[in-house]
Amino acid sequence: MEFLLLGFSELLCLRVLLFLIFLVVHLVTLAGNVMIFTAVVMEPSRPPMFSFLCLLSVIELCYTLVIVPKTLLSLTVVDGSTISFIGCAAQMHLFVALGGVECFLLVAMSYDRYVAICQPLHYLAVMSEGFCLKLAVACCLGSFAIALGLTVAVFRLPFCRSHRINHFFCDVPAVLHLTCTQGYSPELPLLAACVLLLLLPFLLIFISYVCIASALLHITSSAGRGKAFSTCITHLAITLLHYGCATFIYIRPKSSYSPARDKMVSLVYTNITPLLYPLIYSLRNKEIRRVLRKMQNSTYINTLMAKRHLC
Repeated sequence: MEFLLLGFSELLCLRVLLFLIFLVVHLVTLAGNVMIFTAVVMEPSRPPMFSFLCLLSVIELCYTLVIVPKTLLSLTVVDGSTISFIGCAAQMHLFVALGGVECFLLVAMSYDRYVAICQPLHYLAVMSEGFCLKLAVACCLGSFAIALGLTVAVFRLPFCRSHRINHFFCDVPAVLHLTCTQGYSPELPLLAACVLLLLLPFLLIFISYVCIASALLHITSSAGRGKAFSTCITHLAITLLHYGCATFIYIRPKSSYSPARDKMVSLVYTNITPLLYPLIYSLRNKEIRRVLRKMQNSTYINTLMAKRHLC
């Protein structure tokens, strides 16, 4: 009826330090994504890419809230924290679904860059607000449906080993390791989900950037080529971070499962990567920086007006 998340119970002497590090990283991640979300919402004339950034910030907020609180709780107890069967399934479903939405959203953002560079005259007509909304809804519905199918397939398997999950959340490989089925049939749903959520989106992103690279070769001006390429740097960095960790964890056979290694990679995947997203976008995207400066100046002016009013 329940599982025991061992978390980092083998590192008892470092529990306090890990708790403080995770807490600080979690709070900074929340603050960064809330800041980007607020900046985008407050911008009246935002380009289509801003809508995708806004949704990406919401996904990262939900993503960290699904994983990090349970991780912090596991560091406060010695022998790990318990999680119910339904709670474990819900956490797995939300984790996979939100990660899948991010994969699909990166595809939509790569298409946005393709249209902006390869079809600049038709950009506003193609990437309309209604079309961006349809893309966002399709990303969410498709990912949640695939995640639901994977979660149901995993939790219908028989569990005959220990109920101890050697992880800090209900990750798919860690839960599959507790099943007593033989062969590769239990891994087929995970393989299908990886194809739909990882390989297919990555292939579409790769095709988009092949077309973008081909278009950049036809730009004679080096300044124009550099300006066009700089708009893709942020998206490329996020894509490599996201797909690199996800591919390492999920696209491999069950026999190569290593709890210690998986926990370290998942630590980067669920804590460090969401922290880097707002930093990368705020540092690399000129429009985001402009909106943040305008929001900061507006806050400063409002503070001065409030002080004068009190005086």
